[in-house]
Amino acid sequence: QVQLVESGGGLVQVGGSRRLSCAASGLTFSMYAMGWFRQAPGKERDFVGGISRDGDSTFYVDSVKGRFTISRDNAKNTVYLQMNSLKPEDTALYYCAAQWTTRRSAYYTGYSGYTTWGQGTQVTVSS
Repeated sequence: QVQLVESGGGLVQVGGSRRLSCAASGLTFSMYAMGWFRQAPGKERDFVGGISRDGDSTFYVDSVKGRFTISRDNAKNTVYLQMNSLKPEDTALYYCAAQWTTRRSAYYTGYSGYTTWGQGTQVTVSS
């Protein structure tokens, strides 16, 4: 059974930090590029950032660039989202997603290519 399970969400104050984890099972994790998405209440699910299979390539949307960092540990089948300098507008349900690829250094920014999704973890930034 292929599964992605996010954890680490919670309530954090403005300017604070939080690290989300996404643990994968039932798949060959090193063959998947990973992405993080988020969805605020009443809004669409937005791409936050992505990381390649080998972890050497990452991409971030402008709104989180310089504040968020994605990393992965293929030995632990886990991808992380380190969030610093959090703002109220970062409040959302955060999802990780996996996309199988033969390209070791590719990351993906499109929603449609990701085939496996987690259930999400809520991050609330209070002011």
